[in-house]
Amino acid sequence: MADMKAQAVAAETDEVLYQVSDHVATITLNAPERMNTISRTMLAALTARLVEADEDAEVRVVLLTGAGRAFCAGLDVKAQSEGKGLLSGGGGYSDLDLRNTPPTVLHAMDKPTICAINGGAAGYGLDTALGCDIRLMADNAKMAAAFTKRGLVPESGGTWFLPRLLGWSKAAELIFTGRTLSADEAVEWGLASEVVPGAELMGRARALAREIAENAPLAVQAAKRMMRMGLNEPFPEHVHHVYLQLLPLMRTEDVKEGMLSFVERRAPQFKGR
Repeated sequence: MADMKAQAVAAETDEVLYQVSDHVATITLNAPERMNTISRTMLAALTARLVEADEDAEVRVVLLTGAGRAFCAGLDVKAQSEGKGLLSGGGGYSDLDLRNTPPTVLHAMDKPTICAINGGAAGYGLDTALGCDIRLMADNAKMAAAFTKRGLVPESGGTWFLPRLLGWSKAAELIFTGRTLSADEAVEWGLASEVVPGAELMGRARALAREIAENAPLAVQAAKRMMRMGLNEPFPEHVHHVYLQLLPLMRTEDVKEGMLSFVERRAPQFKGR
């Protein structure tokens, strides 16, 4: 009960905004005065909102972005220096439930996630962006893998994501140098899908989210689960798991609607059933 109350309080904070429209949940990091650096309050609120979106049957796509000129500039260094940060206290990270923090929650989510990187994504912000399925970047946005320049490692998923996204050599180059990539470089390296003028970023991200949301949500979520499983299993086992996933989908109303709409040459109206 205490955990549920804590999540409810966290979800109400102004540091993370939440809105659902057209089957798309938009989650906005909202501490622009400190470039959306992660505080304990923001961390808990972001986790709560991600869980809420994943459990809401009306939500088919989750769109994550930041307010102001940065997406997320990492941990809240000011709070850390005052002994109030995530790494403060005698226990350090040991007093955090790492199973219920944004990187692990993002990885376990069935709903597809889009990160609209409106400005700098550094440190924790970079790892959080990498945890999303699709990344779009404003033309002035940057990805800063500055961990080793601060005496740290990519602590929230970067050492897992980057070798898989880039291959070992390019991931090693990025992490070991602590380099900052421009939006164009991030696309060239394969870390983002496209660069969009800043004023058009959210419009483009919402259009992409709506395009995904128009498809059968159970099929989209199943495809994401299969992609995630495929990262760590041999091909024969993966094909077997895909077949087992296909069987229940074939009995859904959405499959019937998909077939019928094709025959009738009209747009399908999926209900997630």
